[in-house]
Amino acid sequence: MTTPWLEVIVRITILVSLLSQVNAGYEANPWSFRGKCLAFEPSKYLQNATVNALEYVRAGTTLQFPLNDPTCNRANQTVSVDVCRIALNITTSSRSSVISEVWLPGTWSGRFLATGNGGIDGCTKYEDMNYGVKYGFATVGSNNGHNGTSGLAFLHNDEVLQDYVWRALHTITSVGKFLTRAFYTISPTKSYFLGCSGGGRQGIHAAELFPHDYDGIVVGDPAINFNNLYSWRASFLNLTGSVNSTGFIKPEPWRGLVHEEVLKQCDRNDGVVDGVVENPSGCKFDPSTLLCGTSNATECLSAAQVQIVKNVFAPLQNPDGTVAYPAMLPGSELQAAGGLYNGQPWATSLDWFRYVVYSDPNWSNTAFRVVDTAAAQSLNPFNVSTYPTTLSSFSATRGKLLLYHGMADGQITPAVSEAFYQYLSSGMNASTSEMDEFFRFFRISGMNHCNSGIGAWMIGQSSLGDSGAGERGGFEAESNVLAAMVRWVEEGVAPETIEGVKFVDDVRGKGVERRRRHCRYPLVNTYQAGNGNLTESWKCL
Repeated sequence: MTTPWLEVIVRITILVSLLSQVNAGYEANPWSFRGKCLAFEPSKYLQNATVNALEYVRAGTTLQFPLNDPTCNRANQTVSVDVCRIALNITTSSRSSVISEVWLPGTWSGRFLATGNGGIDGCTKYEDMNYGVKYGFATVGSNNGHNGTSGLAFLHNDEVLQDYVWRALHTITSVGKFLTRAFYTISPTKSYFLGCSGGGRQGIHAAELFPHDYDGIVVGDPAINFNNLYSWRASFLNLTGSVNSTGFIKPEPWRGLVHEEVLKQCDRNDGVVDGVVENPSGCKFDPSTLLCGTSNATECLSAAQVQIVKNVFAPLQNPDGTVAYPAMLPGSELQAAGGLYNGQPWATSLDWFRYVVYSDPNWSNTAFRVVDTAAAQSLNPFNVSTYPTTLSSFSATRGKLLLYHGMADGQITPAVSEAFYQYLSSGMNASTSEMDEFFRFFRISGMNHCNSGIGAWMIGQSSLGDSGAGERGGFEAESNVLAAMVRWVEEGVAPETIEGVKFVDDVRGKGVERRRRHCRYPLVNTYQAGNGNLTESWKCL
C-alpha cells in the first residue's frame, strides 16, 4: 500500500512524462510551424557562417539581446507574430564578419524584405525587422559589419569599412533569400528594401551596384552625397560657435524666436497658417528682421547672431566656391536646435574624419576647414558618396524606387533629395514622366528626420510610422510607403500621393490631429479651401 505523498509523486511523474511526450511529438511534427522551425538546419545551406541561434518565437514574446552594444539602445524587441528566428555570424574576410538576423514568419506572404541601418552605426534595427514580419515578409537585418554607433572599427581596417559601405547588405540579402527558399521550399516572389537615413543611402547604393537584388526599394531622408554630408555636419560647430562662445544661440531662441519668424515668413505661402511649412524650398528666409533695433520686440538677435542664422542656412562650399552640399531649409530649426546647432562636435562626423579620412584618433574639428571637405570627397572609400548619375541598370530590371524626405529634417537637409532627383534626371536625360516610370519622390511636410514632427508624418515608413489597422494605416497602399511599393511592383499601380496622419500628441488614442496627402515631386501641395487639417482641402499642383 502506498502512502498518500508517494501516490502524489507517482501521479506527477506520469503526468510530466506524458506532457513531455506530447511536446516532443509536437516539436517533431513537420506540419507544425514550430516543428518545422526547430527541425530546420541552416548550416546545411551556408558557407563561412556560424549559426548563433535557431529558435521558434511565439507572437508576443519579448526577445532579449544582452550582448547587443548598449550604444545601439536596442536591448530587446517584442515580436508581433510567430517567427522562426535565425541568428548568424557571416565571415566576409579574414578581418571582418557580419552579425545577421533572419526572421521567417509563420504566415508568409511570399515576399522578402531587407532592412537598413543608420548613421555610421552597426545596430540591427530589430523594430524594422518586426515591422517586416508583421506584414508577412521574410525579413533580414544586420549589424552592418561592426557593433555599436562608433566608427572606431573602421580604423586601419578597410574590410570592415567595405562591409559598412555595401558588402554587409548585399551579403545578408543573398544569404537571406537562400535561407528563405530553403525553409519555405519556394523562392520569394518579390524582394524589397526598407531603410532611412544611413539605410536610405544603403538602398540607393544597392540599386546602383546590385540592380537585381530588389524589385522595390523604399528609402527615406537618405545620407547620399555622403562625404559632403559628413563635412557639412562637421562644419556647424564653426558656424554656431561652441556653447560658451560669445553670441552662441541656445536651443530656446532657435525653437522660439527664430522659428516663429520662420513661420511668419514661410507658413502662409502654402495658403493656410497651420504651423506646417508645406514647401520650405520655396521660402527665402531672411533673419535680418530679428536684428535688435529693427522693431520694438523685446526678443531680438545681435548682428553677430543674425549672421550665425544666415550662415547655417547657407550651403557648404568646395574650395573652388561651388556647392558641395545644399543648405538647411527653414523649419528644420526645431530639430536642429538640439543637434547640429547645439555647439558640440557632431559625433558621427568626428568619428568619420578620425577613423576613416585621416586615420588619426586625435583629430579635432574645432577648426574645420574647406580643405577637410576636399580630403573626405577625394578619399571616398568604396564610393560611399552614393550620388549616382544613372540608375539605368536598375530601371532596366523594372525595379522601382520610392524616396521620401521629411521637410523639417534637422539632420539631413531635404534639399539634398531634391538636388539628387534633378541630378539623376539630368544624368539619365530623363523627363519627369520618364523618371516617374521607376522613381517617385515624396516630400513629407512637417516631418523631422525619418519620423516625428508637427506634420502628418506617419506614412508606414517603419514601426514608428505605422498608424495601425483601423486608422487607414495598416498595410494600405494609399497610406503606407511599403504597401505602396508592393502595389507598384506587383500590380503596376504607381503611387500618386502618400497619405500621412498625425495623432494628437502622437498618441493614437487621442485622435487624429491632421491628415495630408503628400505629393510626388515636383508637384506641390496647395491649399484650396476648408479645414487645413483635412486631406480634401489640398491639391497637388
